[in-house]
Amino acid sequence: MATATLTDTESFIEAQFPVSKISKESYKERKANRSQTLNGLGKWWGRKPLVMIRAALIGLLMPPSDEPKRDREIFLKIMTMDEDGLWKRMREADGNIRYKDAFELLTEEERARFFDLGEVEGGKAVHHCIDADGRDEKKEMKREIQRLAFRRLSYDEKLSYADRPEQIDGPSEAAWEEINDHLDTDAESLSELVQELGERQFGHAPRVGDAFCGGGSVPFEAARLGCEAYGADLNPVAALLTWASLNIVGGGKEVAERVREAQKQVYAAVNEQITEWGIEHNEKGWRADAYLYCMETECPECGVDVPMAPSWVIGKRTNTVAQLELDEANDRFDIHIKQGVSKTDLDDADEAGTVQNDRLQCPACGRSTPMKMVRGDQRGQNGTANDLRMWTNDDVAPRPDDTFQERLYCVRWMETYTDADGSEKTRRHYRTVTDADRHREEKVLHLLENKFHEWQEKGYIPSRRIEPGNKTDEPIRTRGWTHWHHLFNPRQLLTLGTFNREIQAHSGPKVGRVASLLGLQTTTDYNSKLSPWSATAGKELVNQVFQNQALNPLFNYGARGFTALDTAFFTDVEPYNAAGSGHSEPINATSTEEVCELWITDPPYADAVNYHELSEFFLAWYEKPLQRLFPGWYTDSKRALAVTGDEEDFRRDMVESYRNLAEHMPEDGAQIVMFTHQDASVWADLALIMWAAGLRVSAAWTIATETDSALKQGNYVQGTVLLVLRKRTGDDTAFTDQLKVQVEDEVRDQLDAMRALDEDEEEPSFGDTDYQLAAYAAALRVLTQYGSVEEWDIERELSRTRSNGEPSPIEGIIEEAVQVAADHLIPQNFDSFQWKTLAPSERLYLKGLELEKHGEYRTGAYQELARGFGVREYKPLYASSRANKTRFKSASEFGTKQLGEDGFEGSHVRHALFAVHEARDQDDAQAGRLWLRNELPDYWGNRKKLIEILGYLASMESVSEHWEEDAKAARLVAGAVENDHA
Repeated sequence: MATATLTDTESFIEAQFPVSKISKESYKERKANRSQTLNGLGKWWGRKPLVMIRAALIGLLMPPSDEPKRDREIFLKIMTMDEDGLWKRMREADGNIRYKDAFELLTEEERARFFDLGEVEGGKAVHHCIDADGRDEKKEMKREIQRLAFRRLSYDEKLSYADRPEQIDGPSEAAWEEINDHLDTDAESLSELVQELGERQFGHAPRVGDAFCGGGSVPFEAARLGCEAYGADLNPVAALLTWASLNIVGGGKEVAERVREAQKQVYAAVNEQITEWGIEHNEKGWRADAYLYCMETECPECGVDVPMAPSWVIGKRTNTVAQLELDEANDRFDIHIKQGVSKTDLDDADEAGTVQNDRLQCPACGRSTPMKMVRGDQRGQNGTANDLRMWTNDDVAPRPDDTFQERLYCVRWMETYTDADGSEKTRRHYRTVTDADRHREEKVLHLLENKFHEWQEKGYIPSRRIEPGNKTDEPIRTRGWTHWHHLFNPRQLLTLGTFNREIQAHSGPKVGRVASLLGLQTTTDYNSKLSPWSATAGKELVNQVFQNQALNPLFNYGARGFTALDTAFFTDVEPYNAAGSGHSEPINATSTEEVCELWITDPPYADAVNYHELSEFFLAWYEKPLQRLFPGWYTDSKRALAVTGDEEDFRRDMVESYRNLAEHMPEDGAQIVMFTHQDASVWADLALIMWAAGLRVSAAWTIATETDSALKQGNYVQGTVLLVLRKRTGDDTAFTDQLKVQVEDEVRDQLDAMRALDEDEEEPSFGDTDYQLAAYAAALRVLTQYGSVEEWDIERELSRTRSNGEPSPIEGIIEEAVQVAADHLIPQNFDSFQWKTLAPSERLYLKGLELEKHGEYRTGAYQELARGFGVREYKPLYASSRANKTRFKSASEFGTKQLGEDGFEGSHVRHALFAVHEARDQDDAQAGRLWLRNELPDYWGNRKKLIEILGYLASMESVSEHWEEDAKAARLVAGAVENDHA
């Protein structure tokens, strides 16, 4: 096989990709949380960053030239990720570096040119010391100071001052001149560039599809760039969100105004109805904005009814707690709300929780009862059963003899008043539940019961059963809730049902009704019996159900009053005028008949998000309105057809899906499959699937898309792999031995090409883990070009069930590729001959030090290294294995431990480390030299190797404080060994 170079691939992304910068941009976007462009439409799990989608699309459309470095410069200009693009993004964000900080970034000459240094030294504020005559000159000087200081910042620092690429109108005029000159185009905007590049490749604007469209990231970004976009998903919730992304967010300001007006009308009608019912106002005219409820159960030991909550702290900012008082006459507890208590009272309330470690803690008798005993859990042949009554459709509240009752224990009221200046203000009060509050609860229940069957019939409230499943079993098993409306209490059902009634009664534009329906979706997320109450100092509020990817019933929860639902109901998105068109539909990926030149998909693979189950929480609420809005759509989640799992049925479903997409793609089309990187088995399975679907791998890049909190949870390099695929046109047969040789060559060529691109770059595009992961891609690129491998039965591999830990043949090829990469990636300034003489564990340790040099502390990066070198036992090398603080031990941290005759303990690297320890311990480099000379059997034969190792340890001096003294000692020992004579 002729190895592909950086200039003979079909697109930029198949030759190179600036993964470091795109990762940083993706991270910035993810950190925007709800301010991300599509998040305001409604909840969906695992939306990919739009900047990554944009980069992937531009990367597929941009052709490579014979100047790889210039290609990268132009790509970054298109993405506004070059120096001038970042400056433009900073100016449009109104970002400003503090002049005190800017002053520190300037050279002495520049400081003298811009500032009166005498005034600066005299202690005057720096921004008042700019040495300029007149307003205009000062303004120009300020701009130049900012520009110079901005240039000296790192990429990460620049991002903190800049808008996201999507928030500006694209590159500057000067940048477009360079872009057009290099690409031979005549574009003045991103959409014009995409149109020209698409016409050059396909004869028209590119048609971009996503058959697992989820929250709509791919279709939206494709349409925004001027492509014809198509989104398909088995799940109608995903199809609806994608439709909204294209037509609401992509509809521009005029559509946004129509949406806002429609939602305001619905909101006002709901407010009028709730006010008329009189269920949220008290006798003082205050309106409730939060209701706190808890479960209650009888203590099996003493028979007292115990209110259930893990903590009785209500607010750490307002110092509010609930205190229990035993009512012996009625065998129950009264709950008193106290606001403004002491820290001691706050701590006592936190410790007084009546549910601890899944056990009921009874304050009356002091006994502790496992929750499974309270429920009456019993193991049987068909799994765990219990004594809980299964609720029926007609149940909207517990029956008197149910194990778990529900109880209102606190109301937060909003008082509106006029201050001394005549301004209207509000203040909040937490209050103990009164008889009047209980009367209002009874009224709510009565209103709901009178409307219940009619509202179910009309689709205002859910009527669907909860089908058993991985996540949906939990409410059935732990509470006996069998229908989706059981996850909401009467007050929540009445409020949400009123919203739904008004949405369906609204006769405005379709975009307004869809936006209101999605507003209802978000409102259910913040107003359910699964919505936790947050008592933290910064946020005392009812939180969302889907803080995690589960349906976990709570012992205490919050319900939002109407006025607290505004932020959830109103669609809060920044509108854009999408340059292209698009549409979406609920359909299986195996059945879509849409033809697209580019398919970019994020299939449900190697993750634990049960989209098909969790989305039914929302779908239950708009089953009937969805049918009216989209008569051709089904409203079932089609859970039985969902691609799930990772066994043979799943692999067959995936092959069928991707074979269909390949058939609906022209010969010159391409695909990108996104998945979360884990290990070789995941890559091997996906390669097998794509191979069987008639596709070949042309490239793979990993973009870090996870935020810090997510990174802390994973053991692997967290990020999204972009696997680039083309149709396989050849049917040649390969032999395993032939593959191994070709893979070795491909890995080396790939790594050399990547290194050449980063040579002399201040901020390299590739990190240590990118080089390791490039080996995966190189192996798959070689393998999937062939139609078959003589010794392998692909159909058998797809259909058979593997035993735990049993590798596939592809996995073996990948593992060998990674080892080739590990051997080839020699630490900088380390002698290549001596490197080859080191044992795998020695190489692992020294490469681990190189990771630390590069500021890489993710656990996954070290695990990748160990996997590459084939080292299974490496935990003793860790000084720390904590998330984002992982590193290997220094010489002093090893000390006298882990010395032996075998493995790393008896290696030359370990002896060199101990020699450094001895030199420091005795403050004499000769002590280290003597240790090596006396303890190593072939000291003279390995002297050059020892000098190389010690020299590398010495290079750690400026890396961190824990290496500083060890590195100095290593340099002295290296000199002593080098000057040693027999």
